[in-house]
Amino acid sequence: TGPAGANSALVTVDRADSSRLSILIDPRCPDLADGFARLEGAQASVLQALSQRQAEPRLPGEQEQELLDTLADQLPRLLARASELQAECAGLRKGHGALGQELSALQSEQGRLIQLLSESQGHMAHLVNSVSDVLDALQRDRALGRPHVKADLQRAPARGSRPRGCANGSRPRDCLDVLLSGQQEDGVYSVFPTHDPAGFQVYCDMRTDGGGW
Repeated sequence: TGPAGANSALVTVDRADSSRLSILIDPRCPDLADGFARLEGAQASVLQALSQRQAEPRLPGEQEQELLDTLADQLPRLLARASELQAECAGLRKGHGALGQELSALQSEQGRLIQLLSESQGHMAHLVNSVSDVLDALQRDRALGRPHVKADLQRAPARGSRPRGCANGSRPRDCLDVLLSGQQEDGVYSVFPTHDPAGFQVYCDMRTDGGGW
C-alpha cells in the first residue's frame, strides 16, 4: 500500500471477512545494538534515582516504599533479560550470515549443474546424429545389395552346367548344410528340403553373420 521507510514497505492484507491487516516488511536484519544501549542507560538512570531517593533523610510512605522495592527488584531482572536478548540477536545475526554463505554455495552448485546439463545435451545430440548417420549408411548398403542378390537369383545357370551342391556330393537341405560341407563362396546352390525332395535352386549368403543364409 506504500512505502513505510527507506528500506521497508507497508503491506495491507484484505481478509475474507472484509477486515484488514497491516504488516510492516523490512528485509534487513535489524541492528538492535543501539536499542540495547539505550535500555541499559535508562536502567542505570532509574537505579541511580532509586539510590538517591533511598538516601534522602525523609522516610517514604509505606506504599511508596513498596513501589521502590518492586522497582529495585525488577530492574536487575530486566537487565538480565536484555542481555539474553542481546545474545540471541547476535546468534541470529551469525546464523543469518551462515545462511547467506550456504545460499551462495547452492547458487554456485546450481550453475555447475546447469553447465553439466547443457554439456550432456550437446553430447546426446552428437550421439543421436552419429547413430542416425550409421543407420543411413546401413540403409544405403542394404538398398545397394538388394539388386545384386536379385540378379544372382534370377541369373540362370550356364548351359551344360549344374548348380553347385555340397562338396562331399551329399544332398544339402539348406544353405547351412552347403556351408558345413565346405562351400564358402556366395552363389546359387541346389538344395533339397525335406518337404521338397525334388529340390530347387537358391542364392546362399556365406559371409553375413557366419554364413549359411
